[in-house]
Amino acid sequence: MHTPAHPTPADQALDITDEVCPMTFVRTKLRLERMAPGEILSVRLRGEEPLRNVPKAARDEGHSILGVVADGSDHIVTIRRA
Repeated sequence: MHTPAHPTPADQALDITDEVCPMTFVRTKLRLERMAPGEILSVRLRGEEPLRNVPKAARDEGHSILGVVADGSDHIVTIRRA
């Protein structure tokens, strides 16, 4: 089984591939709120709309996007909690 390399190891992971907007960022935001500042969240998502909206909404909340990596039909968005 091959696991894609992530540039930064995540403290927590969240899979929102079954969610649709706006729930994709709602779930991401709730998880980020439970994390300590500086912790890293790896978010697995699927589809164009979440790929556009989750990183933008996280930036709007003051978090840093460390990377977006394609993984088959999904993407992994790595976010550092503000």
